[in-house]
Amino acid sequence: MNIEVLKMKAKNYRSIRGQLYTREEYIHGAPQPRITKFDMGTPENDYDVEVRLNAKETVLVRDRALEALRINVNRLLVKKLGHDNFHFKIKIHPHHVLRENKMMTGAGADRLQEGMRRAFGKPVGRAAAVKEGQTIAFVRTYKQFVPIVMKILKIGASKLPKGGRVEIVDLK
Repeated sequence: MNIEVLKMKAKNYRSIRGQLYTREEYIHGAPQPRITKFDMGTPENDYDVEVRLNAKETVLVRDRALEALRINVNRLLVKKLGHDNFHFKIKIHPHHVLRENKMMTGAGADRLQEGMRRAFGKPVGRAAAVKEGQTIAFVRTYKQFVPIVMKILKIGASKLPKGGRVEIVDLK
C-alpha cells in the first residue's frame, strides 16, 4: 500500500484570504518565527539617506522568506560597506499562523482521513501580511553608498514572493 501526504507549496500561502489568524493564546503548537534579528548594523550614526524595500503587491510573506532576505542583505552589506556604514532593519513581523489540512493520496487513503470534516488544519508556519507599497525593510546609509545598497536590496527582493520595489528617501 503506497500512501503519500500531499505537501502544500509556498505559493498556496501567498494570497490573503479571510481574517488573519494571530491570537497565540488560542493556538496550541504555533511555531516560533524563524527570523532571529530585526535590527542590524549601527543604528546610532547620523545617516544621510534611507533606501526602502517596498512591496509590489498585497501578499503574505513567510518567515522563511524574511529570514532569507535578512541573511542575504546583511551579509552583502557587511561585505561591501563594513559594520559601521549602515543600519538595516526589517519592519514587518510574522504574526499570522498558517494552517494546513493534510490530505493523503494513494490506495486506501480514503479509510485514513476524513476529508473536509473537522478540516481546520494544524499550524505549519508563520507569515506577515504586507499591503501594496508597505515598507518591508530599509537601510540607512551615507550618500556615496546608495548605488551599492540599491543593488543589494534588489538582490534581496528576489527572496520575497512577488518581489519588491526599491525607493530612496533623503533624511536631511
